[in-house]
Amino acid sequence: MSPGDDEGLRERKKRRTREAVRVAAFRLFAKNGYSETTIEQIAEAADVSPRTFFRYFPNKAALLIPDQLMEPIIDLFLAAPPELSPIAAYRYALVQVFGGFASAEWQDEMGRQQLLYTLPEAAGALYNEYIHTIELITEALAKRLNRPPDDPKLRITAGAMTGVMMTALHGTPMNPELIFEGLDFLDAGLPLTGQPEK
Repeated sequence: MSPGDDEGLRERKKRRTREAVRVAAFRLFAKNGYSETTIEQIAEAADVSPRTFFRYFPNKAALLIPDQLMEPIIDLFLAAPPELSPIAAYRYALVQVFGGFASAEWQDEMGRQQLLYTLPEAAGALYNEYIHTIELITEALAKRLNRPPDDPKLRITAGAMTGVMMTALHGTPMNPELIFEGLDFLDAGLPLTGQPEK
């Protein structure tokens, strides 16, 4: 086995462990409630130690952050047809990822979103994830457009794209159509001229 294969195996094992902890946590949240569920209970249900839990998640609220979605979204964004604008390419990636969800996965994701936005203790984790998302999109834009990653216009664009997600998800049930409409509006140049539609 080559060093690359060994590293890939370790990464897959880490992803599986991380997902097992998350799945165990959500089962316990559904059964006992978020507040009544302890990290020790989650670790036991996932068959890991509390120390291992903290290797993957800094706190209980971090379990609610859907960071497992960003890797496939970024991969699909980079592989999107070259004629698409950056924002259209991001929309393309989201359509592919969200379209692959089974109905049960949608229910889980909607429940997670509802919990995430109603817990004051999740605010810090959510903010950190948004900043991380902006960084990931900035790096992906730099690759896709062959521009230097420290170009401030890339970070501004990434911030606007992340802002669409924030607006579409905050305080409402998860609805991909709101995200897609927001990205289309952004891609059209934020056309706010004229009277609002009635």
